[in-house]
Amino acid sequence: MKIPLLPSRLGSGTGTPKVLLVSLMLATQLGFAQTKDPVVEAIVKEANENSQLEPLAHELMDVIGPRLVGSPQMQQANEWAVAKYKGWGITARNEKWGEWRGWQRGVSHIDMVHPRVKSLEGMQLAWSPSTKGKGVTAETIILPDVADSVAFQKWLPTAKGKFVLISMAQPTGRPDYNWQEFGTKDSFEKMKKERTALTEAWRERLRKTGFNNRTLPVALEKAGAAGIVMSNWSSGFGVNKIFSAYTKKIPTVDIALEDYGLLYRLTESGQKPRISVQAESKERGVVPTFNTIAEIKGIQKPDEYVILSAHFDSWDGGTGATDNGTGTLVMMEAMRILKKIYPNPKRTILVGHWGSEEQGLNGSRAFVEDHPEIVKNVQALFNQDNGTGRVVNISGQGFLHSYNYIGRWLSKVPQEIRQHIETNFPGSPGAGGSDYASFVAAGAPAFSLSSLSWSYGTYTWHTNRDTYDKIVFDDVRSNAILTAILAYMASEDPEQTSRERIVLPVDAKTNQPATWPAPKGPTRRGGLD
Repeated sequence: MKIPLLPSRLGSGTGTPKVLLVSLMLATQLGFAQTKDPVVEAIVKEANENSQLEPLAHELMDVIGPRLVGSPQMQQANEWAVAKYKGWGITARNEKWGEWRGWQRGVSHIDMVHPRVKSLEGMQLAWSPSTKGKGVTAETIILPDVADSVAFQKWLPTAKGKFVLISMAQPTGRPDYNWQEFGTKDSFEKMKKERTALTEAWRERLRKTGFNNRTLPVALEKAGAAGIVMSNWSSGFGVNKIFSAYTKKIPTVDIALEDYGLLYRLTESGQKPRISVQAESKERGVVPTFNTIAEIKGIQKPDEYVILSAHFDSWDGGTGATDNGTGTLVMMEAMRILKKIYPNPKRTILVGHWGSEEQGLNGSRAFVEDHPEIVKNVQALFNQDNGTGRVVNISGQGFLHSYNYIGRWLSKVPQEIRQHIETNFPGSPGAGGSDYASFVAAGAPAFSLSSLSWSYGTYTWHTNRDTYDKIVFDDVRSNAILTAILAYMASEDPEQTSRERIVLPVDAKTNQPATWPAPKGPTRRGGLD
């Protein structure tokens, strides 16, 4: 059951939340919702009639492109955002948080040249070394199934001058939902059983080498391999996840499932396929890295802060459209609307576009470390980072009285947006997979605006298909309206939000009370080893 305005669970402060029936409070909240607010109405009107989401998305995703930390595109995005904010009359700056290994992607072109000619769908991984000049052409071989690590060491010289296939060949390129729709129950179960067996066997094959996914490419590089070939399938039609290379001298490339399977079968059947890899890239040394910060100064309480939050960086298999281009668009559009409709807020409204979230929340952690004077005076932080879908869940993150103030603020949100949102109060701190966790760890009331999936985990999260065409602008527009109204309400609230948190339950392993996640120091110099 969805209760959009009020908590589904209320905390007693003892670590054991209990469900309460609060119909009177519900009626009160609904009464608030029926009271028209001219600022809210103006926010909705501006968002619907003068939306800037599409042009912003085009400029960020199509023109600038992916925003890998340490890349020229990341720096370009930082400068672009500052210029946009200043064009809207909003104070903005790029604030250095650290340094990173600078790298610039170039052309990736992979062709099979024997036993026939075929261009393959694939790309080099982030931070992969360049092939330099004309590229590399060599035969492919498969990671062997050896008895143990001693046998693997004896095999390693075989890899010299070869491209080594280090991923399992998938038995099917069809996602499970396609099998469920069209296959018989028996054939679907048979496929899953086969896939499970193959996966376990490949995991055992890797284990017996004495290496893991991170260290194996390095061992093959030292043995003189021409390059590393892998396929990190994301369980959807034509979609692979693209992460980082571990090699320093030879290229590491990801090839789409269909073409990887072709190479694997040809290699396995003794056809001795050869591929030609051109993977251009440029090492740029150590480069500074930034968060983009913009603010609308508060009039009555300028030293208290409402923060809008979204990470700016992305992996670069696609263009980072839904991770986290859409979160970025929501916060930028909300700030634009607020500056136009609510230019003199009670509290300062600040937006943080964080760098290097993908490598461990580094930009937001650095901000928390560098700005304790802001963190201690946060009224609320709203973070969006799980795709293009409309917001469907807000958790209290363990803040005991979050149901009170978030309930008040949500009461002003239009019903057509609010009706989709489930609330979970007070919730729990959780591990935290995005930048709000940096602030929660420091005791600041920070909340995730969690979105509907739109097949995020399979099709766009860290994949080569995370591109402009996957954006659902109606949902993004809804999220911008929601965020702007929450920021307005949090700014205007006569009360300062409580930071009291639930008492965590006893850890069964240690028999001691569990502890809240401690603030972690940021990685100020990453990817430089």
